[in-house]
Amino acid sequence: MESILPKNERISIISLIKREVVPAIGCTEPIAVALCVAKATETLGCQPDKIEVFLSANILKNAMGVGIPGTGMNGLPIAVALGALIGKSAYELEVLKDCTPEAVEKGKKLIADQCINISLKEGNVDKLYIEVICHKGEDTTTAIICGGHTHFVYIARNSEILLDKRSGSSSEEGSDDVRLNLRKVYDFATTAPLEEISFILEAKRLNKNAAEQSFKGNYGHELGKTLRSSKSEQSIMGSNTFTHILSYTSAACDARMAGAMIPVMSNSGSGNQGIAATMPVVVYAEDNNKPEEELIRALTLSHLTAIYIKQSLGKLSALCGCVVAATGSSCGITYLMGGGYEQVTYAVKNMIANLTGMICDGAKPSCALKLTSGVSTAVLSAILAMEQKYVTSVEGIIEDDVDLSIRNLTRIGADAMTETDRMVLDIMTHKHCL
Repeated sequence: MESILPKNERISIISLIKREVVPAIGCTEPIAVALCVAKATETLGCQPDKIEVFLSANILKNAMGVGIPGTGMNGLPIAVALGALIGKSAYELEVLKDCTPEAVEKGKKLIADQCINISLKEGNVDKLYIEVICHKGEDTTTAIICGGHTHFVYIARNSEILLDKRSGSSSEEGSDDVRLNLRKVYDFATTAPLEEISFILEAKRLNKNAAEQSFKGNYGHELGKTLRSSKSEQSIMGSNTFTHILSYTSAACDARMAGAMIPVMSNSGSGNQGIAATMPVVVYAEDNNKPEEELIRALTLSHLTAIYIKQSLGKLSALCGCVVAATGSSCGITYLMGGGYEQVTYAVKNMIANLTGMICDGAKPSCALKLTSGVSTAVLSAILAMEQKYVTSVEGIIEDDVDLSIRNLTRIGADAMTETDRMVLDIMTHKHCL
């Protein structure tokens, strides 16, 4: 099959996918904080005596209750400490992969010595904003990440400015050079030369491995293991492709949110989004003996759909990212079912009509429940789409134009739910258990 899109446009889209679909160990928000600390520490040239961390509300929300890989601990302080002690900025979202038990003990001492101060960044900043200031004697270094989880916009040592891209930091990193719509996403995924997009199979390898490792352990709420148990599957839900999709997807999330030292393939800065965009498609393809080419194209369609939606939604928002990623996987499953572009648009409309409004209340073990809700709806939406059934423009926020429907979703998530975001953070930071 000859590609519909010209080569230069395909190259740009491939570059975009490779930027947004990358390996990550641990929840990307605290890991991004650790990355920023690692960069500031490297710039300082020694272990700092004091570390100040200033975060946007969305980063703070997503980093409060999640496990940090290799530590058995939750939250930001240990991520900050390890970023200074063993973090390597060259590893990007795998910045803590050299973590050892000895480093964790040293990190606990840094915390106990009150060397770390974490606070909310005041003023109007990007939803994805991390500022780290490291001190050692008279020397001070500053590193700022903004707009993308690995996107450094400012680095300085004392009065020497080493990098300053803050004037353009409000835009998403690298996302504006490729303008997508759903038709272009579909055409690219279904007609690009296979050798150009086969790299997406690495998402299958990493995320399926994460699920299988999770089945062997005891992570988070163990939703994946529970759904896979003979009691749950056989007597209540049955053992079928649907339950396999739910168990594999939630299992990978269980391990990741619990802080397992297991890499996953992320999407748009989120490992959970990468899992939700990958595992439903992989499980459906394997259970139905689909050829590898179809799997590659379905995975590409799923991941690129998620990237497209996130272009207007933003890396972080009040809207749960599983809505976006599961919409991608619904497209991928629809394609594997034999659907064409029209059926893919139906699946997207069904997803938007159903899941819009699911809030993000931070990264945490119970995210596995939200992922399971998202991917179960993805399967339902694909089934309906293949029966030519879809939510129409006389209902709710759906429009005849699928791209306008997507824009309505992202307007709600990025703009209308801003006050919801503030309320969620206020509740999270003032709970009686804190």
